[in-house]
Amino acid sequence: MYSGVFPAIITPFLEDMSLDEEGLKRNVLHLCQTGIAGIVPCGTTGEAATLTIAEHKRVIEITVENSSVPVIAGTGSNNTREAVELTCHAAEAGADAALLITPYYNRPNDRGMFEHFKTVAEKCNIPMVLYNVPKRTGIDLKPELVAKLSRIKNIVAVKEASGSLSQLSQIIEQTRESDFSVLCGDDDLTLPSIALGAQGVISVVANVAPRKTVAMVNAMLKGDLEKARSLHYELAPLVRAMFLETNPIPVKSAQKYLGLAGGPLRLPLAEMSPDKESILKGVLESLGERA
Repeated sequence: MYSGVFPAIITPFLEDMSLDEEGLKRNVLHLCQTGIAGIVPCGTTGEAATLTIAEHKRVIEITVENSSVPVIAGTGSNNTREAVELTCHAAEAGADAALLITPYYNRPNDRGMFEHFKTVAEKCNIPMVLYNVPKRTGIDLKPELVAKLSRIKNIVAVKEASGSLSQLSQIIEQTRESDFSVLCGDDDLTLPSIALGAQGVISVVANVAPRKTVAMVNAMLKGDLEKARSLHYELAPLVRAMFLETNPIPVKSAQKYLGLAGGPLRLPLAEMSPDKESILKGVLESLGERA
């Protein structure tokens, strides 16, 4: 069972837009000292959509080589053959699990969605975490389909980022008799999601405030609602600031402010607007966050 805080990490670039391999290593080593349960490269926050296949594989390899916590490697694609290639590579590279987003843009029906994930699961010997984020993909992974997919041996969890507590609750209701894990994918809903039975969070905010995020989640998992609620509200301004613009624009700005490797964004993403960056810096200063 997957439980705790799993930062969805950024992919740092150099000024020429090539991978900042040394910066990535430093970021991974830093996060591994903060109490996190695992680490997630090549997701939405990692600008996976702008990585070449070779870069994608290299980011996973570097993360695995330098992480002392389990690695859940983002390997999803709207091309099933590409998803198989990336997922099998993650297994060969030593990742502990693979995170697979729903096939975006294509918008398959439920049968196509089931066959997509089933095919990857059958061809790649690695635990798989489903990833539902309909605001990004244009398609929703329904609770009934999650429950059906959870019966496939190596599909072990879901990152649920629909923004709907009702949907998350239905997934938990329909999978609670198994070892299937439900992880929150929305930082602002972490506390109520765990209250409903989620086991943790795949988090953007944990890149910037990992220790506070870990403390909140651990408190909630232990049933210490008062402490968890206090930390939830302490983190709330930062959670809002992290989404003032499209993720990962704010978190990359925050990484640079904290002295961590970040670098530029790859187009079509552009740098954060000065007024919103000023708000973000003010929040970071008020929280006293430092790398």
